[in-house]
Amino acid sequence: MLVKKGKFYKYIFLLILTLMTIFNGGNSNLFIQFNFIIVSIYFLFFIKKKNYLAELKYIFYYNKISIYLFFLFIGFLIFQSIPLPSEWIKVLSPQKYDLLNKLEFSGNSHSISLSPTNSFFGILNYVTLFLFLIIFKILFNKKKDIFIFYFFLISLGAFAASVAIYFYLIGNPDFLIIKNNAYKSSATGFFINRTVFSCFLVLCFYCGIEYLKLIDNYLRDNTHNFFKKIYVRIFILLITIGIITTFSKLGNFLLVSVIIINIAQMLYLNDKKNKLFLYTLILIVLFDIFIIGFYFGSEKLLERYSFLKQEIIEYLPSTTEINFSRGDISKFALSELKNFLYFGYGGGGFEYLFKINYENSSSVYATHAHSDIIEFIGEFGIIGSFFILLSIFFLFIKNNIFCFKNFLLFYLLLFMLIFDFSFHIPIIQFILIILMSINYEKHNNFNIN
Repeated sequence: MLVKKGKFYKYIFLLILTLMTIFNGGNSNLFIQFNFIIVSIYFLFFIKKKNYLAELKYIFYYNKISIYLFFLFIGFLIFQSIPLPSEWIKVLSPQKYDLLNKLEFSGNSHSISLSPTNSFFGILNYVTLFLFLIIFKILFNKKKDIFIFYFFLISLGAFAASVAIYFYLIGNPDFLIIKNNAYKSSATGFFINRTVFSCFLVLCFYCGIEYLKLIDNYLRDNTHNFFKKIYVRIFILLITIGIITTFSKLGNFLLVSVIIINIAQMLYLNDKKNKLFLYTLILIVLFDIFIIGFYFGSEKLLERYSFLKQEIIEYLPSTTEINFSRGDISKFALSELKNFLYFGYGGGGFEYLFKINYENSSSVYATHAHSDIIEFIGEFGIIGSFFILLSIFFLFIKNNIFCFKNFLLFYLLLFMLIFDFSFHIPIIQFILIILMSINYEKHNNFNIN
């Protein structure tokens, strides 16, 4: 049976997303480059089709202000990365100029960015994200396509969780691309660390919840869809076990939050049609979290769910000697903002900023600020942050942003931005931005049966 071209392009898109999950669960510059090359080539072949080109033109016309602002943002990142005369650096980034003098760098030109190489790969990543989002909006433009995408992400999350749980149960040995040296006592699967992995699984869990919530409203009650719901519940069980076995405080907190917020919404709406969905959520709480959670986590389960108390304590003033916690690193990043306020220190520059300030502490090492919102502002400065925030603002005012789906996604994003560096990881960026771009209101006229 021949596969229609539209389906073929969808399959390629989902295959690329699968490969990103397996090989790019971190922020390696090498994999960012692979992402850019693969997505760019795919986009060039994809856009040759006339109806896709027409869709692209429509998207550009409908969102031209947001897209122009995004291009300004990319232009600003390029400006941060290119060599500029030392006299310009002295005016635009006095702190960088002082660091160059302190470290006795020679030369008449330098970039604003502390790490031009990392900043360059950051630009590639944001361009890739833009192209990927455009492709998604063209390909998945019907409600049935949204169901396919949700089901795919649930399946992908269940697969990643199954691999991680298996390796956790056999003692986390290193195997090919799966490296467990740093996290022998927790599940990480293909990902850079347990918290990033748990955030990825929470987003997959969110897709499972959305799928179950929508399926009774938009799909016929037949045998095929009945078994789909069973598959999704099994996948949700695997994803939940995966989150619990990461032993990530943030991941477990977000898991419980998603469940509680959805239960509260169902109780508030008192929608009889969604009662089965409400019962499913309650079963997830009773079975997945407490029974499975106690099996894998024992008495530490409740300790992991006391997330806010433990995280906030790290941000309070301490009289102890140098013992850098995530809170200490975030406070250091916050204190450095004023030194790079307008033009920032460039994407990927935090690692070098930290090393320069703690060059005599061989045991102290940090590649991220452990608070994405502080690190992003530090990287982009006020000017870069203004361009990207304004671009996002104009993008969302054309869509229905005041809905429960987006409230929940913004809730997840807020905690990721404040308490972790997960949103610096490309695969988390890609999935979260795509989920935010989905607008149910635009698909109301489509029949998905």
